[in-house]
Amino acid sequence: MSIPIFIYLLFRNIILLLIIYLSIMTSIKDQKRDESSMNLKLDEMSISTDSELPAFLAKPDDAPVYHGFPLVPETITDGWCLGAITEYEDPNGCDAGDAYVVAPDGSRAGLVWDVGIGKLSQICPPDETRWGVYQVWFSRPIRTTDDMVACFREVLPQLREVYDRLRH
Repeated sequence: MSIPIFIYLLFRNIILLLIIYLSIMTSIKDQKRDESSMNLKLDEMSISTDSELPAFLAKPDDAPVYHGFPLVPETITDGWCLGAITEYEDPNGCDAGDAYVVAPDGSRAGLVWDVGIGKLSQICPPDETRWGVYQVWFSRPIRTTDDMVACFREVLPQLREVYDRLRH
């Protein structure tokens, strides 16, 4: 076997191993997100039009998007408030979830949050019910509502910027 062929085969095998490694890591992250997203945080006080179904599945015609999921009143900041879709309190630290934000005018946007470093990015564009769905990044795992308040306030300036750009 000549040296160039040996180098080619070595390089090819390294690339294949890297692809396999990245596939496995992506699968693990997706599985982790699936597990953390399974526990919905339901608002038991929300009105359901069907006594057999939770409010988010049987919402009144005039109900806003994300009806059936509770607001987290501790997060209220300058008229903005976070609503929780998935359970976030975890003594071991929750590092991913789904939420929504309510702007001072009552309009809403969906949030997909993860712990890590990244920039806010749009997942779904605005439509008639919300001003979009956005990926946001929290600086630390969420163990308590106080953690959620702090992380929400960290990303709020980015959300305000998007909101202002869309509304004006």
